Amino acid sequence: MTHMSLKQKIMTIPIVSKFLLNHYAPFKGAGIVTNKIDLKNYHIQVKMPLTTKNRNVVGVHFGGSLYAMVDPFYMLLLMHHLGNKYIVWDKAAAIQFLSPGHGTVYADIRLDFQEIEHIKMLAENYAPVIRNYSLNIFDEAGLRIAEVQKTLYIRRKKSTAKK
Repeated sequence: MTHMSLKQKIMTIPIVSKFLLNHYAPFKGAGIVTNKIDLKNYHIQVKMPLTTKNRNVVGVHFGGSLYAMVDPFYMLLLMHHLGNKYIVWDKAAAIQFLSPGHGTVYADIRLDFQEIEHIKMLAENYAPVIRNYSLNIFDEAGLRIAEVQKTLYIRRKKSTAKK
């Protein structure tokens, strides 16, 4: 069991996490809403309605807002499940736009227990671990409008000698 600060413990309460994320300025400005946070089951769902704040010049979702809606969540899920004995950083990302985004768009960010255990095994010797994840953004009709690739850097922290 890893030692968590009070702030970290509070952030594991879904309603608190959801409130903080939904009031995070970049998300609020783009109209991004965290629909569901289920840390226990490695799942976060986000949505974003099309508004004047995130509409591009041709009247569809601005690509930067589409990426922003999914940007931090693999890192947050990994940090939560790996705990403070690991360093987790976004290393790279790419987005491919497949279809114009009209109306509200949705994304599900998922990991699983096996992935967390696999990372722990790979990081056991303190070597950097690079993991690639792919997710889709869908519109209300279920049409896939974008595919996002995320690359994350993970490394087990070396213990520091206490003086």
